Amino acid sequence: MTLRIEEKHDRVIATLDRPDKRNAIDQETVDALHELCAMLEETPRTLILTGTDGVFAAGADIAQLRDRTADDAKRGINATLFIRIHQLPMPVVAAIDGYALGGGAELAYAADIRIATRAVRIGNPETGLGIIAAAGATWRLPEIVGDARASELLLTGRALDAEEALQWGLVSSLHPVDELLAAAHGIVDRIAANDPLATQYTKRALRTPRAGHPAVELELQAELFESAEKHRRMTAFLERKSR
Repeated sequence: MTLRIEEKHDRVIATLDRPDKRNAIDQETVDALHELCAMLEETPRTLILTGTDGVFAAGADIAQLRDRTADDAKRGINATLFIRIHQLPMPVVAAIDGYALGGGAELAYAADIRIATRAVRIGNPETGLGIIAAAGATWRLPEIVGDARASELLLTGRALDAEEALQWGLVSSLHPVDELLAAAHGIVDRIAANDPLATQYTKRALRTPRAGHPAVELELQAELFESAEKHRRMTAFLERKSR
């Protein structure tokens, strides 16, 4: 088993668990993550992604990657998976400790929210291995940190430390190792306190290209304005305010 799953009513915690390979993402892990996505598409819940033994994911499995062919590249094995994770209905929180390199970094980039420990080292060394970061980094990373910083990171292949990752906005907060998962759950608790449908629609609007705005907000808001949950929550707010 390369992926440990813990299910709760409002969240799922998925732990990459190949400690002998520093949680490198192999085909078995890819398959397990696709199964997880299918479950969360059917029953939307917030997802926490994390790793084991002080490592998030040290990259794709190089032994498998070395033997992949041009046809494998065109299939977009990791890229397709990370797009699916990025498009899950509810938010994805990456709780990153230690190395998040190559495919591991691109998995983290696919999350909506990234938090880390001070031991984090995150980056894309692919060009040093004779390939490119082809599972989302070349287009997702500029959206996160901007073109100039993304270009520096991808073209040099260096990894950011915790302070740089925080300064660049690649992660939103830093936590002691023994408090990382608690911090992730704290974020999910705040998400869970909100209307799930409004949360899903907010994520959908955030992921819509600029040309789709403001039409997407108007369409989604129109539906929410007619929802029973909107009326219930606003009535409760007004009743509390009047006390």
